[in-house]
Amino acid sequence: MLRSLLYPESVAVIGASRTPGKVGYAIVANLKDGGFAGAIVPINPAADTVLDLPCYPDLRTYGKPIEMAVIAVPTQHVQGAAESAIDAGAKALIAITAGFKEVGAEGAHLEHELERLCTARGVKLLGPNCLGLINTDHAMNASFAKHTPKAGNISVISQSGALCTAILDWAEGRHLGLAKLVSIGNKAQLAETDFLSALAQDDQTSVIVGYLESIVSGDDFIRAAQQATSKKPVIVFKAGTTAAGVKAASSHTGSLAGTDTAYGAAFARSGVIRAETFESMFDYALAFSMQPLPKGNRVAIITNAGGPGIMAADAVEQSGMRVEPLGVGADELRDKLPAAASVGNPIDVLGDADPKRYVMAVDAAQDDPQVDAIVVILTPQAMTNPAEIARAIAACNRGEKPILASFMGGADVMPGRAELVAANLPDYPSPERAVAALRAMLDYTKWLDRPPRVITRFRVNRRRVQRIIGRHLKTGHYQVGEAAAKSILRAYDFDVPPGQIAMDADEAIEVAEKIGYPVAMKIASPDIIHKSDIGGVRLDLGSAEAVRDAYDLMMMRIRQREPNAHIEGVYVEGMVGRGREIILGMTRDPQFGPMLMFGLGGIFVEVMKDVTFHIAPITNEEALQMLRSTKSFALLKGVRGEASVDLDAIATALQRISQLVTDFPQIEEMDINPFIVGPVGTQSIAADARITLQEPGA
Repeated sequence: MLRSLLYPESVAVIGASRTPGKVGYAIVANLKDGGFAGAIVPINPAADTVLDLPCYPDLRTYGKPIEMAVIAVPTQHVQGAAESAIDAGAKALIAITAGFKEVGAEGAHLEHELERLCTARGVKLLGPNCLGLINTDHAMNASFAKHTPKAGNISVISQSGALCTAILDWAEGRHLGLAKLVSIGNKAQLAETDFLSALAQDDQTSVIVGYLESIVSGDDFIRAAQQATSKKPVIVFKAGTTAAGVKAASSHTGSLAGTDTAYGAAFARSGVIRAETFESMFDYALAFSMQPLPKGNRVAIITNAGGPGIMAADAVEQSGMRVEPLGVGADELRDKLPAAASVGNPIDVLGDADPKRYVMAVDAAQDDPQVDAIVVILTPQAMTNPAEIARAIAACNRGEKPILASFMGGADVMPGRAELVAANLPDYPSPERAVAALRAMLDYTKWLDRPPRVITRFRVNRRRVQRIIGRHLKTGHYQVGEAAAKSILRAYDFDVPPGQIAMDADEAIEVAEKIGYPVAMKIASPDIIHKSDIGGVRLDLGSAEAVRDAYDLMMMRIRQREPNAHIEGVYVEGMVGRGREIILGMTRDPQFGPMLMFGLGGIFVEVMKDVTFHIAPITNEEALQMLRSTKSFALLKGVRGEASVDLDAIATALQRISQLVTDFPQIEEMDINPFIVGPVGTQSIAADARITLQEPGA
């Protein structure tokens, strides 16, 4: 699909320059010096040659067809340059020039016109406002970057040209190669999804790395990312993570979910490995590009110093992996290492360890069936030879289990680090970074081994929900009151307490006696979202007198505190039995659609923000994983003799919400708070509910 962009047979540089330091000069120099085998056609009406290549005033004078053009002319001339390139046969354009939508409305108009031209003529457009493109497999550096990387198996997609240059410099310093580097710039036409799809099919690419500031289409990204991650790891560093809270959300779910939360949920759904920092992005890429995936979570640590070994063990345990004593490997080592050495885990080969001792330890860990991955640590003692030890480790590496190294220090360990990179062994300045990369590899292993996604469809009463939502939208009421919200939940087979709206105290007593005491009373008003904050909730009312007093007091307080609120009455319902209070919810992200939320009630939501999100629709396993990913999960499982709550009931409730909000995109936000769940065999109750509908045109 992108062959003319990635593998053109000829490249015109419109805006080529004879002046070193100019963008047009650097692009021609990179194409020529990088060994591009096709025709390089500089275009500049003021030059006869550029870097000893014939230069033409325009493509019409050149007279031959071209396959791709790189445009580096002032903004106002880009459209004309694009038209001339397309007329000359170009099937792909790279618009280097800046000054488009990033500078305002006029630039956005110019960018739109450029995109319209290319799309109408069937031409692929990269940029504008980009660094360009590098494909080492084609010996093509169509960029103005300072470095041309050697060939490798990591491909990079970056929304920032400056980050591209930093990545190239980093790769140069580590003597690492790249397969392809794509600066997508303003993404007028081609975006991250196009290159995810292309690189997923690229034989030269083993790992895809991305730096993104925004995503054009959430659905398209998830689809393309899932296809890519099924073939190779995709690592993304997402910048701009603090833009949450753009709107004032009325639900707990909406207030807890932000832009960054949505991206995190989308990455989890599609199998993308998220890097939290620039350095971790390439820490992960190194490990994935150089080593096999671990088959399990048991890590052997080999060290020549006790402290770093403890640091590594802590990092392994904190990451959810395991440090277990070696099995047969310990017996193998006990007879070979000095008596003072430790053959447990970490394996301490002592400060005077030579290459032979390291090899013994690595061999033992590779032989041991109770080891899935190996972290090798070296600190520079007076008698240590890092380069020889690195060569020895590389020579005994069988390529069956991942081996990650941490040669700690500076100048003294640099020769060893160079040997490790040359042998395709990733090296990290600290054990924690090595362990974090290993954890990312394990997460990807689990992603590949995940069961097929099967979405359960429940038998529900959609017509009832259609009527309720239709009535609210028709009358312009976008806050669905508790009574109507619970009617919607009943239609999707949630258990809710019996209840009814009463218009006065006498009717409230009548409803209470029909339901049976004790009862709860709650103000019913579309204008009052947080009822308990203004005295709009009374619980455990056990008599007619208590109901009457509560009604009168509630109405008096509401009139004082919310004099302009429209009051529909009070909602009288039966009290709910005891159980664990949790919160279930949904907020609809503009990019990625409905995001489901789960958390424990009370301080766990209000103070600790211990919640988790997942993009709908979800499977039963994904619902259970939402529960397991919270810090408070142990409370659900039961502590200090308490019985576990019905986890399957919570998972089923999440799936029913998932079906509801997928069936009805008009639902903008919703909370079930609290959802009360007890031990297996007891009834789970939606005790309170709130639903917000999307206003037309919002």
